Amino acid sequence: MALTNQTIDSDLILLGFTDSRKINFLLFFIFLIIYVVTMYGNSLIICIILISRHLHLPMYFFLTNLSFIDLCNISCAVPKLLMDLISTQRTISLIACSVQVFFLLWIGANECMLLALMAYDRYVAICHPLHYAMVIRWSVCYWLTAFVWTFSFLIVFLPSIAMPVTLCYPNEVNHFLCEAVAVIKLACSNIRNNDIYIFFSGFISLLFPFLIIIVSYICIIFSILKISSAGRSKAFSTCTSHITVVALYFGSGMITILGPYASSDQEKYVSVFYVIISPMLNPFIYSLNNRDVKRTIVKLFHIKM
Repeated sequence: MALTNQTIDSDLILLGFTDSRKINFLLFFIFLIIYVVTMYGNSLIICIILISRHLHLPMYFFLTNLSFIDLCNISCAVPKLLMDLISTQRTISLIACSVQVFFLLWIGANECMLLALMAYDRYVAICHPLHYAMVIRWSVCYWLTAFVWTFSFLIVFLPSIAMPVTLCYPNEVNHFLCEAVAVIKLACSNIRNNDIYIFFSGFISLLFPFLIIIVSYICIIFSILKISSAGRSKAFSTCTSHITVVALYFGSGMITILGPYASSDQEKYVSVFYVIISPMLNPFIYSLNNRDVKRTIVKLFHIKM
């Protein structure tokens, strides 16, 4: 989102959560702990998959990409948030705000499409196991991942350059970060085209991948019901982590992107969930629910189970 300002002050003020110094200091330590845990957890998942040869499989290749995206997602928001929580001036320049909006949208679209890819991977593995090695071969994995990164970049970058937004006084953003829906409320120009863009980009990057995930799991469920009861739990156990992550991320994302009538305070708290909390939970979800990852962690750290 290319931003311009008609007012004298070229900076935006992020209102954050509260003006109370005590609460802000408390939030500072809470978000600092979350940030450290998230960086450690996702970095650990990436390192474990890279050094463990038995995890060099397409499913874990996509998981590595997901962990990297989560690292980028939280790093776009939390360092600036931590500085604002202990600062008396919570301002951000238009350029920095534009960059933050762009990267949050790009990373968000990237994660949605990647989760759809992971659902497709599970669909092929369970519904067409004999063709899995041919359909999900490494060259296909690389091309699909490159397509996800490139396509998500284009659907965010091109419209943001073609439809710049002019902001007017007051220059206060009722949010703790430059989130697209919150910033666009300051626009004094006609934003009808921008609203249409947000809806369609939300459909392409959020609803369309979600539909792919739903269809994939409907096919998976029908395939699981056809196999013996002994093999059902094993087949479905490979999907539980992904289903949990999808429910957490897509649920909060849809409220933000496709719920424009929500209050600003509701938008802030939902953003906390999918920008900060979700990246922290993902490595725990995959390490606790995935037997291979859990065994590798136990072996690596010599943990007694």
